[in-house]
Amino acid sequence: MTSTLKLKQLALIIGDILTLYLALAITLFIRYREPFSNETLSTHLKPFSVIFVLWILIFYIIGLYEIGSLKNTINFIKKLSTALIISAVTTIFFFYFITYYNIAPKTNLFIFLSLLFLLEYGWRTNYNNFLTKGAPTTKVLIIGSGQTIQQLAVSVHNNPQLGYELFFLENPEDISQTIISKRIDLVVVPTHVKKEAKVAQVIYKNLVTGTNIIDLSSFYEMVFNKVPITELEEFWFLENLINRQNIYDFFRISLEILLALILAIVLFPLAIIISALIKLTSRGPVIFKQTRVGELGKNFTLYKFRSMKKNAEVQGAQWAKTNDPRVTFLGKILRFSHLDEMPQLINIIKGNLSFVGPRPERPEFTEDLKKVIPYYELRHIVKPGITGWAQLNYRYGASVEDAYEKLQYDLYYIKNRSFWLDISIVIKTIKLFFTNNS
Repeated sequence: MTSTLKLKQLALIIGDILTLYLALAITLFIRYREPFSNETLSTHLKPFSVIFVLWILIFYIIGLYEIGSLKNTINFIKKLSTALIISAVTTIFFFYFITYYNIAPKTNLFIFLSLLFLLEYGWRTNYNNFLTKGAPTTKVLIIGSGQTIQQLAVSVHNNPQLGYELFFLENPEDISQTIISKRIDLVVVPTHVKKEAKVAQVIYKNLVTGTNIIDLSSFYEMVFNKVPITELEEFWFLENLINRQNIYDFFRISLEILLALILAIVLFPLAIIISALIKLTSRGPVIFKQTRVGELGKNFTLYKFRSMKKNAEVQGAQWAKTNDPRVTFLGKILRFSHLDEMPQLINIIKGNLSFVGPRPERPEFTEDLKKVIPYYELRHIVKPGITGWAQLNYRYGASVEDAYEKLQYDLYYIKNRSFWLDISIVIKTIKLFFTNNS
């Protein structure tokens, strides 16, 4: 049912585009009374169309097209406000520092931005109300019970904008009757239930009714954008992770090395300044080297600007903590801005690291985590990355529980990785510069 969610996102994008052009049309009408004259249109339409593309991109980066966030909560209002403010500043910068279009519309910009703030707020909050209070678009029948199903039930209940209405059935033999009486669109079956011969027979009979039937892990992915470890067995990995996408990897590696070289050259002056500040403000080396576990479980040396005091781990490897006292004042700034990770461009050039992938862990922690978290070592079948799906969707990991949660996101990424998913992750990583470091 991902097509339904995509339609909702498409409606959002179309609505935003129409709102932007409506605000422009009203602005031109207020100012010139003839908003659609050739002179007025030729002066304003092209530059504003360019800036509108940037608005949509900023909205995407901030997360305003994520269906899970489309509820009229304080968090949503903060997201919308942040996106509008950043977009407004970008618009002002565009018109006053880029002189190509020979236009600096002071009064028009004030009217346009004022109108747009009101129109966008009205459109977005009303659309959210429509999603949360409207009739569910997909009726889902879940067979069986368990912790994973309980998590789904809670999440779907708390996020009506997803458009799911859940029904639960303990006895699989009643599937046919329930599908007809409840007008079920989608049947969700746990792996262990599918293995029962009688249940498989009943499910097979319902294939001819046209009802969609998927396994529990797939539906869990659709709702949470991560993979439920508790529902996985060895054959799942054979089905979903055996394709290593060698052709994509070949072109990706070449492009990443080229891009890393360009960034290293461009950012070299900034690296010199940071190096000098580190040397002047604390004792110890400028570059911090640490062993991490990479692709296929091979260790490599990771480079970072040092953000901690010298000899921060004299007592052995430790999880980093919130407000860690070992972090220097400058280190806090570097971590918040992610500038401490700039030397990892060297790792990309050397072939140890990608821009996108599971975050590489330290071997001391990896050995312990493999003993307590099922399938943990499978995150190493792809090259690790500076940023990744887990980093975007989960806070900084500092415990076994956090590692367990992040693994579910890592497995989702490994299963679904593609050029477009990588681009999406890179773009959304920019959001970290406007939000709390996590």
